[in-house]
Amino acid sequence: MGQKGSQSKSSKNWLKEHFADEYVKLSQKHGYRSRAAYKLIEIQKKDKLIKPAQVIIDLGAAPGSWSQVALEYLKEKGEIIALDILPMDSLAGVQCIQGDFTEQTVLDELLETLDGKTIDLVLSDIAPNISGIASSDQAKSIYLAELALGFCQKVLKKNGNFLVKVFQGEGFDDYLKQMRSQFSKVIVRKPKASRPRSREVYLLGRGIK
Repeated sequence: MGQKGSQSKSSKNWLKEHFADEYVKLSQKHGYRSRAAYKLIEIQKKDKLIKPAQVIIDLGAAPGSWSQVALEYLKEKGEIIALDILPMDSLAGVQCIQGDFTEQTVLDELLETLDGKTIDLVLSDIAPNISGIASSDQAKSIYLAELALGFCQKVLKKNGNFLVKVFQGEGFDDYLKQMRSQFSKVIVRKPKASRPRSREVYLLGRGIK
């Protein structure tokens, strides 16, 4: 009973913090589907990663805030394909594919949707379902990041770019080495919209080799 009480107390604290969060308020004001939009906006302002006429893949796209941001910077020129295992509400100007991007049938559907176009940029804000067991959650997050990197090797055009969320901890340094071996330049970003206590950072790989 004590444990249940503490869980509900921590849930209440999380809700209180969530609704007091300036980025939650901003996302509601500006019509973004989640506060994660501001992480991509900040990286975009620094790194000018999204440009009109690009073809962009948004991995783990639901609920769709990164696709919303990418659409704004494409200025109605280019294409966004959003992939997620979870269903995502449709978004004008974005093609949605529901499924696991590591499965061949989903990859085939993506290739069919691309119809011969090459991909300039892969975005991945995927995080695992959190179990609360730190070592297990960390292993899952690195595994997802590795799958996203493998996906880039299949689909990114030469000199294409990749932005991925990774959690610092076991496996992070090895993953960073893998990124550095496969891209001309790798930049580590910690946007202000990332909660300070969160171990998440974003790795931007420029120019796949």
